[in-house]
Amino acid sequence: MATNTSKQPLTERDLKVKSILVSQPKPEGDKSPYFDLAKKYNLKIDFRPFIHVEGEASQEFRKQRINILDFSAVIFTSRNAVDHYFRMCNELRITVPDSMKYFCISESTAYYLQKYVVYRKRKIFHGKQTFADLIDIIKKHKQEKFLLPSSDILKPIIPKLLEENKINYQRATLYRTVCSDLSDLADVYYDILVFFSPSGIKSLMQNFPDFQQKNTRIAAFGNTTSNAVKDHNLVVDIAAPSPNAPSMTMAIDQYIKRVNKD
Repeated sequence: MATNTSKQPLTERDLKVKSILVSQPKPEGDKSPYFDLAKKYNLKIDFRPFIHVEGEASQEFRKQRINILDFSAVIFTSRNAVDHYFRMCNELRITVPDSMKYFCISESTAYYLQKYVVYRKRKIFHGKQTFADLIDIIKKHKQEKFLLPSSDILKPIIPKLLEENKINYQRATLYRTVCSDLSDLADVYYDILVFFSPSGIKSLMQNFPDFQQKNTRIAAFGNTTSNAVKDHNLVVDIAAPSPNAPSMTMAIDQYIKRVNKD
């Protein structure tokens, strides 16, 4: 993981930063740490999702031989999971019973259910932010049969915790994470590229198989993302989280403070 970069000596890679590309959608509204960074250091910061989600077709879902109404509870790990669960129910003309219980990874995901159900009339439970929090709640309802709507990519910790705790569940792949078309960026240069998942790195290399890093700095959030960067023989210049920089914007701030000195 990253260390405090402010005290590290400069290397030949530590050039001044003027532009950053964040591989995520642009934040909604006018408040974001990225906007603060742009103003603080007079930076050009652009946002572009390197990956996007596509729903599984109902005919493909049928091949999984899953009957949604066989389950008495649903585990939601994201808003995408919520959207595609109810999309699939609609496409299959399934009416979800009022007795269905919903277990959500966070309070914000739980409130998002209001888009599809009358919140106060449903049995909805939520964790704080991590699946480890949620599993403690799920364990209190072991009599339920759980459906886990997910992408084709699922964090290993989720099935691991469910199986360790002997939870009766079945995973349903309802959407897929695919690489976005980035061909319009072929001749565009940024000082820093910011990644948050191995899928983002996969998209970079799929779009630009001849990509050469040269002086482009790469910022990676999380060990799995950093490992994906290194697996392609690229250099991680900014890593987060760390004790001194729990967020990506803090890590970038510390890096720029160090390299943009006159």
